[in-house]
Amino acid sequence: MLSGKRVWLIGASEGLGRSLALLLASEGCRMVLSARTMSRLQDIGIEGAQLVELDVTDDASVTDAVAAVGDVDIVLYCAGAYDPMVAQKWDSARALKVFDVNFLGAMRVLPDVLAGMVTRDAGRVVLIGSLSAYYGLPGAIGYSASKAALMHLAENLYVDLKNTGVEVQIINPGFIATRLTDKNTFKMPQIMTPEAAAKHVIKAMKRGRFRTDFPRPFAWLFPLMRLLPDRWVRAMF
Repeated sequence: MLSGKRVWLIGASEGLGRSLALLLASEGCRMVLSARTMSRLQDIGIEGAQLVELDVTDDASVTDAVAAVGDVDIVLYCAGAYDPMVAQKWDSARALKVFDVNFLGAMRVLPDVLAGMVTRDAGRVVLIGSLSAYYGLPGAIGYSASKAALMHLAENLYVDLKNTGVEVQIINPGFIATRLTDKNTFKMPQIMTPEAAAKHVIKAMKRGRFRTDFPRPFAWLFPLMRLLPDRWVRAMF
């Protein structure tokens, strides 16, 4: 059950995060919302929500936010950045920014939050990953690698915490229609609205399973690619 849980949603101001904030509030969660821009958080309009400005790429900002938020039942890391990039046009600054938001931000936020959960022997860590984590995709320098790192982090946490009261989930969506995917020029199979994707995430959180990939059947392809010969996968793309 999610009702009554205190949920810290990081990356709440846009796209999937914004839709999740509204849905979780409707489920009866007590919301703590974070993003870089306070005005965008205020625009969400969830009565009683605690709003905490946070830049996950800045150590001092993370330290201040963790102190302001205190103990939570669920931390939901939904902060994300995406910048299409091929190896031939590798821009280090842009690629590192993507990696910093998608992965290193979680590495900054989670330790102190998790420490409290471990002490209480209760809580849940939910990481929003991506189907792209399963295989290095074309035009995704920085992005695929960052999501793969996030998936491995979730697997590390799950193994370490499986015999405790702290739960871990990794939820991997496919394409979601946001300002980030607006940058793509290729066809995106089974692309979802943020509202539809948020419903998938809420369903996954209620089920409590460690790993959830969606939407089906598109999501079935990505774990399968790990099992196929590399030359077959290259031919697909």
